[in-house]
Amino acid sequence: MTSPPGLELDRLGAWWGTAVPGASGRLSAELVAGGKSNLTYVVTDGTGRWIVRRPPLGHVLATAHDMAREYRVISALRDTAVPVPATYALCRDDDVLGAPFYVMEWVAGTPYRRAAELQELGTQRTRAIAEGLVDTLAVLHAVDPAAVGLADFGRPAGFLERQVRRWKKQLDASRSRDLPAADELYALLAADVPAESATGIVHGDFRLDNVLVDDSDAMTAVLDWEMATLGDPLTDLALMLIYHRLGEAVTDVASAPGFLSEDEIIARYTAHSDRDLSRFGFHLGLAAFKLATILEGIHYRHLHGQTVGPGFERIGDAIHDMLEAGLTALKEYR
Repeated sequence: MTSPPGLELDRLGAWWGTAVPGASGRLSAELVAGGKSNLTYVVTDGTGRWIVRRPPLGHVLATAHDMAREYRVISALRDTAVPVPATYALCRDDDVLGAPFYVMEWVAGTPYRRAAELQELGTQRTRAIAEGLVDTLAVLHAVDPAAVGLADFGRPAGFLERQVRRWKKQLDASRSRDLPAADELYALLAADVPAESATGIVHGDFRLDNVLVDDSDAMTAVLDWEMATLGDPLTDLALMLIYHRLGEAVTDVASAPGFLSEDEIIARYTAHSDRDLSRFGFHLGLAAFKLATILEGIHYRHLHGQTVGPGFERIGDAIHDMLEAGLTALKEYR
């Protein structure tokens, strides 16, 4: 079988036999998510199935796409109530695939991304899925990092201020054009950073299509932990809502009949948390700034022919709506 981009099967197979338990025979693989973030492949030996994750090809921002961190947080959460895949092996040897990568369990489930997919399920099931999504986020944020060996996984003190500076630095590293709205949003965020809520594990990109849902509408696995850290968990809630506000630009699941409204999501989350949401507008603005920066990085890679797969042509246009959403959120919550 021809090797998919970024996964040389002959070299992978030579490593695989001694590193992954239960594998035998010649490997084949399919790229199931590529270019936008870390690359994800389904690998099989004809009997078993596994998932391999590696960084994207080409231009990679500093501090991003750290395979060891992603592997570590998933492994640490395995015995908690947070649904995550089992992890099997981490390879730091660039000679195998040209970059670090790891192997984890293949988990059955659907990552719903579009309202049309949920609409086929009906309003009752859609509502149950939305409730499960919010409840899963609250469960994650209730985990004590120290209790699962993640006390040193991040630097929670000054987290929000560092996030503002970090995403500005990331934006500048991939900027290919003038973005005055980004400059305005950054200035407003940097000038008025609020106190942080209690430290927790931050997923960094929590939304429905990063969670697998089974046929009984239960959450079976939270995926895509590449931006996980310790900090203020309200950033996860805000980012999920910014995704919902932007609709088709990223995911329009919130428009499906039966899906929880923004107020219902916040109410359900706060019912399981005592965090202070009085400055939640800042978190929404920061979420929009972060997401715009990530998309600008993807836009940069697309311009330079370094993305894998279709769907990148309009990424650059979506950034403008995200920046406006951030500026609007800051004004709404003042």
